Amino acid sequence: MSAARCRCDRHLLHCSTLDSRAHTSPRTRETPVASKHLDQVEDLHFRVLKILQDHPDMSQRELAKRLGVSNGKLHYCMKALMEKGLVKLGNFAASKHHLGYAYLLTPKGLTRKAAMASRFLQRKLAEYEALQAEIASLKAELDNKLHGARPTR
Repeated sequence: MSAARCRCDRHLLHCSTLDSRAHTSPRTRETPVASKHLDQVEDLHFRVLKILQDHPDMSQRELAKRLGVSNGKLHYCMKALMEKGLVKLGNFAASKHHLGYAYLLTPKGLTRKAAMASRFLQRKLAEYEALQAEIASLKAELDNKLHGARPTR
C-alpha cells in the first residue's frame, strides 16, 4: 500500500465527519487534491446510503465487497454516517444475519442522500464530458497519424 493511500485511509474518519457545510459551500480555499478527496468521500457516503436504502440488512462485509473498499474503510464510513445521524442501527427481524440488525437511513439521511445525488450526478456528468473530449481528441490524433502522414515511394 502506498504512503498516500495509507494517509488517506488513516484520515478518512476525520474527512468523513467534517461538517456537512464542507460539502455544500464553495471550495475556494481548498486545493484541488483536497477538493477531489472530499468528493471521493462524499461519493462513498452516497453509494453506501443508496445501497443501504434498498438493502438495510446487508452486512458491513458484504457492503464493503460490493463497493470495492476494505472492511476497515467501510467501518469508518459507517461510523461517520451514524455519528452524523444519517444512519442508525436497528433491529430487523427478517435479517438473514444471526444478529438481526439492519442499517436504517434516518429522515436526515434520506434528505442528505437526495442532496448528495444531485452533486454526484453533476460530478459524473463533468467526468463524462471530459472523457468525451479526450476520446474525440485521441480519435483525431489517430486519424491524423493513419491518414495524414502517408509514406512516399
